[in-house]
Amino acid sequence: MVDYLERILLARVYDVAVESPLDEATNLSRRLDNTVWLKREDMQPVFSFKLRGAYNKMASLPKAALARGVVAASAGNHAQGVALAAEVLGCSATIVMPATTPAIKVDAVAKRGAQVVLHGDSYDEAYHHAMEIAQAERKTFVHPYDDPEVIAGQGTIAMELMRQAKAACPHAIFVPVGGGGLIAGIAAYVKRLRPEIRIIGVEPEEADAMARSLAEKERLVLPQVGIFADGVAVKQVGAETFRLCQQYVDEIVRVGNDAICAAIKDVFEDTRSILEPAGALSVAGLKAWVAREKVRGKHLVAIASGANMNFDRLRFVAERAELGERREAVLAVSIPEQPGSFKAFCSLLGARSITEFNYRYDDPKVAHIFVGIQIQDRAEVDKIVAALKRHELPVLDLTDNEMAKLHIRHLVGGRARNARNEVIYRFEFPERPGALMRFLNSMSHDWNISLFHYRNHGADYGRVLCGIQVPPEEEGQFRAFLDGLGYRYWNETKNPAYRLFLG
Repeated sequence: MVDYLERILLARVYDVAVESPLDEATNLSRRLDNTVWLKREDMQPVFSFKLRGAYNKMASLPKAALARGVVAASAGNHAQGVALAAEVLGCSATIVMPATTPAIKVDAVAKRGAQVVLHGDSYDEAYHHAMEIAQAERKTFVHPYDDPEVIAGQGTIAMELMRQAKAACPHAIFVPVGGGGLIAGIAAYVKRLRPEIRIIGVEPEEADAMARSLAEKERLVLPQVGIFADGVAVKQVGAETFRLCQQYVDEIVRVGNDAICAAIKDVFEDTRSILEPAGALSVAGLKAWVAREKVRGKHLVAIASGANMNFDRLRFVAERAELGERREAVLAVSIPEQPGSFKAFCSLLGARSITEFNYRYDDPKVAHIFVGIQIQDRAEVDKIVAALKRHELPVLDLTDNEMAKLHIRHLVGGRARNARNEVIYRFEFPERPGALMRFLNSMSHDWNISLFHYRNHGADYGRVLCGIQVPPEEEGQFRAFLDGLGYRYWNETKNPAYRLFLG
């Protein structure tokens, strides 16, 4: 039987790793009414904890094995750890990565001199191909999680954490879970010394192999996994990590992608650092657990495991973070298709900030609006819905509707063949409460709005596209309205994109 306490104490990681800080997340602590600590593994040289286990394993290999080189399979962070370890130890490394791996991780591995092979769509497909290479070329396979030396290397995080926490002993430690190497190492160390500390794993709802396996008391193979949190997208957990988790882990919390996006934003607001989805997983789980258990006044630690974020993903993260935090409601509202009804609808929303507005004229009697509204909590959505219904405006709450959030919001519109005398203008509104109502209050009630698109992107100015039905004989009045509005505007009526898709 492996003595993990001894292995962790003797682990060789500090040739490449640094002792990462244990920082208090003050904003999150205040919001959750608990003291929340972040173990900042995103501050490692490869922006992830993975170099600990990779180096500890490779540093333990005989010289002959190192001379033949190593092979690894990884979605990115373990690959960077192996590549760095190979660079320091002076051996060759071949890394098999899924073809879906973010480019930032592929480039980072290649820059350290490792040979990168892209194969398959998941870690498991990359793993099988790496094993074939290792066998054919007699190279040592460095497992990302299911190896005692790798587990011991990751366990050094717990050794640091317990020393850094001192008198502020944590009530619970939240750990992201993929194959299980990180949580196995942390749990093995902590439970030997302080068994009363709760070890809580966190998995995405779309990649919950450990939670399912623990529930069934055997290692299951998931038919497929979601790859948003690609660092933990594993179909089957390790045999040794599963054994240790059965012995030491108290529970597993599952969270959705919106909650992960909200956690990325939470950490950014506290640290100005951007974690990758797997890196923020523990924070999302901590928040969900606190809400469920109604725990107050405790010291809680989340392992911020990595920050290898693909820049292109930030658009999606920003879009979904407000939904994950329940700070945005998404509604579909039907209003009468007549001048003034749009303004009346906006007045019912009060002083709330509108985050998105999509509308296109279609039916001569009723208009369907897709609207995003900034809220404080879920109860506020119910109040808004009740107010709209009192004014006989049919409403659908789409806040939890995946199709609406992912697709429909971008497809509201099309041609409006009955929108006669339509002119299209692009405006820049100052991004402050009341700007939209000022626009509507300035407009003649005789002009019907036939198209409206707005999305708050966090800039100083909101960009709005608006279609207005203006009879030719009223063009002078309309010009006066535009000039008196005080907002920058551009006439887009002859824009070829409008003519092709909307005109």
